[in-house]
Amino acid sequence: MKAATLTFLCLTALTSQTYASSPDAWAAYDKAVLASCTKASGLKDAKPVGNAAQFDDRVGYTALLLQGQYPQKHMKGAQGAELCLYNKKSKTAYVTEWDSIRPAAKVN
Repeated sequence: MKAATLTFLCLTALTSQTYASSPDAWAAYDKAVLASCTKASGLKDAKPVGNAAQFDDRVGYTALLLQGQYPQKHMKGAQGAELCLYNKKSKTAYVTEWDSIRPAAKVN
């Protein structure tokens, strides 16, 4: 498949998915994902890194990268990252450590 055709198909899929709900519905969904992922996170002051990745409904998940500080005393406030997968159907968040996404911060 040619790159231009593949790009067109991807953009068409994204566009049709984007217009499936109202802006208010998307804002409410994004807020629910952030709240659920933040609650499930083990990081202190967990904040999103960029925007959530909206997977097709056939996959059933939204992914969100979070960063914050490790709460354990021995970690001395080191920054950490977690990947959150939010299940659209069950409205449940699952997190896993994902520090390998960026260079590790030095612990003082």
